[in-house]
Amino acid sequence: MHTRFILINTSHAGNVGAAARAMKTMGFDDLVLVAPRWPNVLRREETIQRASGALDVLDKCRIVETLDEALDGITHLCATAMTPRDFGPPTTTPREHFELLSKQELLAQSAPALEADLALNSPGASSQQGIGFLFGSERFGMRNEDVYRCHVCLSIPSNPNFGSLNIGAALQVVAYEWRLALGSFGVQAATAPSVLADAAQVTGMLTHLEQSLVALGFLDPAAPKKLMPRLNALFNRAQVTQEEIHILRGIAKAILKQTGEVPAPGADLVAIDGKPLAKG
Repeated sequence: MHTRFILINTSHAGNVGAAARAMKTMGFDDLVLVAPRWPNVLRREETIQRASGALDVLDKCRIVETLDEALDGITHLCATAMTPRDFGPPTTTPREHFELLSKQELLAQSAPALEADLALNSPGASSQQGIGFLFGSERFGMRNEDVYRCHVCLSIPSNPNFGSLNIGAALQVVAYEWRLALGSFGVQAATAPSVLADAAQVTGMLTHLEQSLVALGFLDPAAPKKLMPRLNALFNRAQVTQEEIHILRGIAKAILKQTGEVPAPGADLVAIDGKPLAKG
């Protein structure tokens, strides 16, 4: 389903740039401006700055004089009007409406015989070519006649005592919810996954740690009780990584150095990341 964002009578150039940026972050690039305040809005410095790199969306953006020109190929219209009206399309949240559209699309795909019935009861839902999201002027909002043309009025759940959202912010919320409905982008990990220490590495670390505890006088080798088995169980539950083994063995090594004790033979021979720890 093709997606288009339409800004009507935009008065602030920066909002056009913010809209382009919000769209690009969610993978959309079809932006249409209807009779904006500035004829050269796409080239204004504030627009370009607020776009923050989404210049391809601005390059592709079209400016038209009427809403009719902006609706070419769009069969399902969503108004984003916050002001209650006595008459007009039903009001719902973006998520609720997009879930409904998704269910109707699945029904249309799994039961082609229902397409005609779906089209009759939900205009544009089963045979949509494109969906359009309309955003009104910052100063006046959306005109009643524009809202009346829409199939639904989307309302972003917000503080009932302060529901004012900048156009760029409102568009970002709608674009995010629509992207979730279409299939969201995968989350990229900010850090590389850690590698868990294997049993041999944990055993080597515990041997090293035991020596340091003895050197400190914390552990009596003649009566060790269950200290080391309990520590072993602790580290098994913690699923320590190779990097954490490095740290713990570094601590044990520093303790032995401070106490003047010499590690027992083989205590430093367990390899981490393929490299043995330095002796001593």
